Amino acid sequence: MTIYRCNKCAFVSENTQVPIGAKANCERCSTPSMVFDTVYYVEKLVERYRGALREIDELKVAAAAGLPAPQSAQSTLPPAPAGLMSVAEIDIHNTPVLATSAQHQPLKDWFAAQQIEAIFDPSLVDTSGFFDDAARLIGRDFALFGELIDRIRYAYRNSHSGVNIELASLSQKETQAITALCRQLYDHTFFSRYHYQKPEKIVRLGLQTAPAVRQFFDGGWLEWFAFIEVMDQLKRQNKSFSCARGVKVVFANEDLHELDVIVLSEGQMPVCIECKSGEFRRDIDKYLRLRKRLNLDRSRFIICATSLSDEQARGLNAMYELSFVNLASLPEKLATLL
Repeated sequence: MTIYRCNKCAFVSENTQVPIGAKANCERCSTPSMVFDTVYYVEKLVERYRGALREIDELKVAAAAGLPAPQSAQSTLPPAPAGLMSVAEIDIHNTPVLATSAQHQPLKDWFAAQQIEAIFDPSLVDTSGFFDDAARLIGRDFALFGELIDRIRYAYRNSHSGVNIELASLSQKETQAITALCRQLYDHTFFSRYHYQKPEKIVRLGLQTAPAVRQFFDGGWLEWFAFIEVMDQLKRQNKSFSCARGVKVVFANEDLHELDVIVLSEGQMPVCIECKSGEFRRDIDKYLRLRKRLNLDRSRFIICATSLSDEQARGLNAMYELSFVNLASLPEKLATLL
């Protein structure tokens, strides 16, 4: 069941014709209004209701004690720029609401102002599946899981149907972490088969033939990881935004480039993240030119490379007018930008 509330006339109604995340015309005034899952919408209303009750209680206590009103009751957040989505309204880790043309429109408008055509695939930011969850698991312990991902990618590129992972040389804790990851990925259909031979300490995995899963292991996981780190930071700062993955940009001279992750938050220029799980050094000059053509400050064009140490990233930042980070330093970098 789905529901919408018109922002213009406050009319509330169910709607069974328009999918979640799309917009339906208000039955009273015809204003386009976002359609939400009813359970999700009610949960958010309850959260706001409880928050309002807490604020009322704070005001009552302050009034009884003759104190000024609490800071939370004195100030409100400034209104979000037109068209940007409020992060407070969504569960960033499980929603199709991001995968709409309306959510991408502010970014499209920004590119148009730069005389750049932007082509979006909204489905690339649908977090109702398991890609973002799997990417987070991999990225936050990549030092341990990196070899596993490399083995899987190698198997795909050589048309193997499966891969065997020997764990005998690892500690008990590391073995438990890797088998838990493989089992969870299997449960979420990233593998067609999972079997752990405990006496030999060998994990046997069957590879899925689905193109989306193959692309995930071939580097797509890193784009998902960077994207979800962006969303987490927006959530922490309660920022309104427009975001996208895999944006194809066409310049006036018809040059075509693809941007891995880009986000436009309120009061800011966009942040662009290029994700590299393999060799990237030969592309540095390309990225320098692309940053300039996008008219972005060097701090807002990020190269996130899995192979970089902190020291190497610092050295590259000193050499080139780009921002280089690894998986561990990406969240800190985003916190300074968003």
